[in-house]
Amino acid sequence: MAVADVAGERGAMQEQRFDVWAAGDAYELYIGRWSRLVAERFLAWLGCGDGLRWLDVGCGTGALTATVIDRCRPRMVVGLDPSAGFLESARTALPASAGFAIADGQSLSVRDEAFDVVVSGLVLNFLAAPGAAVGEAARAVRPGGLVAAYVWDYAEGMAFLAHLRRLITQDRDAGLRPLFIAAGAGTVNTGVVDPLDEIAALAREFGLWFHADGAYGALGVLAEGAEPRAAGRGIWADIRM
Repeated sequence: MAVADVAGERGAMQEQRFDVWAAGDAYELYIGRWSRLVAERFLAWLGCGDGLRWLDVGCGTGALTATVIDRCRPRMVVGLDPSAGFLESARTALPASAGFAIADGQSLSVRDEAFDVVVSGLVLNFLAAPGAAVGEAARAVRPGGLVAAYVWDYAEGMAFLAHLRRLITQDRDAGLRPLFIAAGAGTVNTGVVDPLDEIAALAREFGLWFHADGAYGALGVLAEGAEPRAAGRGIWADIRM
């Protein structure tokens, strides 16, 4: 079905350019494989039946959308994302029955109560106004419907940091000498901003050099009032722009 079928009076979704979120292939290599694993567990946990209308907010390259199609036999599934590059990858990989459109998760151009389930994976913590996005999701779902999301486990230290700590310890126990940790502060190919504070703390714990690949995020150190996570102000040993 066409995405236009669910568009309301707010008007058609307008295409926008987000160059730092343009490389669907690069994102797949970096995050896509993990997204698919999480999506399987997420949908198993939701336990939704077949034949429902699904909206995937911040669908990216379509990992969660694809899993909805495979597991849930949806009556309709629509994926929204601000990145034209990501959506191009999703359209290429997924069946034509899935609809995709460029949209901001904080202002969804869809009718009220148009969906049975609204989901979002690895998105909310990257939005400037996550509360607004949750409100929009609640508006788009029918009464008694389901709104659900998942994000990286920042509160519990993130599993990959625990894994990194184990690898460093294993190397040292084997007589090796790790030199540095490299992180991304807004990479050009995927726009990824790593949890810089947490990684910096790990580098300090082991006495390692902390290198940040700054890309667009590094410009934040030059801007007064820049968002701390993007700028990573003052926590790295060196940065490449």
